[in-house]
Amino acid sequence: MATPTKVSAVAEITNDFKESNAAVLTEYRGLTVAQLKQLRVSLGQDTKFAVVKNTLTAIAAKEAGVEAFDGQLAGPTAIAFIKGDAVAAAKSLTDFAKTNKQLVIKTGYFEGKALNASEVAALAALESRELQLAKVAGVLKAPAAAAARIIDALRLKLEEENGAPAAAEAPAAEEAPAAEAEAPADAPAAEEN
Repeated sequence: MATPTKVSAVAEITNDFKESNAAVLTEYRGLTVAQLKQLRVSLGQDTKFAVVKNTLTAIAAKEAGVEAFDGQLAGPTAIAFIKGDAVAAAKSLTDFAKTNKQLVIKTGYFEGKALNASEVAALAALESRELQLAKVAGVLKAPAAAAARIIDALRLKLEEENGAPAAAEAPAAEEAPAAEAEAPADAPAAEEN
């Protein structure tokens, strides 16, 4: 019979599966508490790294519709539930696994698709979302910058052909009518003397 503690644990794991856009199943045998804490810190706030019970996780995965972990839940198991950038989290996990051989990446899923360990490593090899967005912004910005340079070059060419910058001509034109307006006013006064 299911105890209330187990029911709530299954509900929490099910909720973690449903709220995550990716998850990575790992075996953590041999890692110390300090190493697990270091891993959690490196994963960031958008990733929850939880040590889970295999039977409860199997039930929760089935309830959440996740089939990627079928047959993989054996031994000391922990799952990284990723709610943010899956590439950054996968990169943190694989980097940690390189320096701490006790962490074994077994399998995962990303946006509903099952991933094996090599596919998780391939996901980690991708560029981060921020870098990809920066590249797209650069590509989109390039035509506008080129158009601005062309327009500026045309402006400079027109200024050279006219002999003086257009901005310098405008104030001189405004001063000339004011001088002419003053001259006729002085002229009649001269005639009266």
